[in-house]
Amino acid sequence: MELPALALVLAVGVAGGFLNTVAGGGSALTMPVLIFLGLQSSVANGTVRVAIILQNITAVAGFRGKGHFEPALGAQLGLPALAGALVGSRIAVDVPDAVFNAVLAGVMVLVLVSIFVKPKPAGDRTAPAQPPAGSRRILLMAIFFAIGVYGGFIQAGVGFLIMSSLIFLTGYDLVRINAVKVAVILVYTVAAVAVFLLNGKVEWGPGLTLAAGNAAGAWLGARFSVTGGEKWIRVFLIVAVLVMAVRVSGLLELTGIV
Repeated sequence: MELPALALVLAVGVAGGFLNTVAGGGSALTMPVLIFLGLQSSVANGTVRVAIILQNITAVAGFRGKGHFEPALGAQLGLPALAGALVGSRIAVDVPDAVFNAVLAGVMVLVLVSIFVKPKPAGDRTAPAQPPAGSRRILLMAIFFAIGVYGGFIQAGVGFLIMSSLIFLTGYDLVRINAVKVAVILVYTVAAVAVFLLNGKVEWGPGLTLAAGNAAGAWLGARFSVTGGEKWIRVFLIVAVLVMAVRVSGLLELTGIV
């Protein structure tokens, strides 16, 4: 990939990391851009995981440093998610680009919906963070296997699925839920990257560049108040993701617009 393209990847990585921090949905921008720059859909899908691993290593370290580390529940849910990711990523490396692009376009639109749907925590959020037991534990493990399949196949929107599941099935507050989320994503993404690597579906140059951008964007988003400007960020995200969804789905080519 040429230097101007890598510069664009870095800029998109910054935007994605920033959006993930202040509004959410930044991952819906990064993978389509890699596809636009010429990577096959399966290669873009594998390459973006490099940035996801590094981003979540940083996030786990950050939560741990602030005393919000959930190793028991992270392992309990991360292992079935890892098993599911092996299945999902195996499917992803073999699916035709046209099929994957159509799925990606639909997911991108659903990600937009998830930005504005914020499930409210219910129940006691002050209880000690103990892993669920009994039937609830079995249900969560089954759900996280399915989430792993989805996350292994396509990353966009998986954070919303994880948070929604934990909100409705645990008594945890949102800080604990986020701590578990980043740990689970880190665990299953390692498995997904291994599958993509073994099948030659990772480009390290764009992947590491995107990772650097994500880290910088997350740092900026965490340190600057965007309360007044968040609505404009959301407007930008809506327009950008809709255009990319249409572009990825091939509708613009069919209409002759591009």
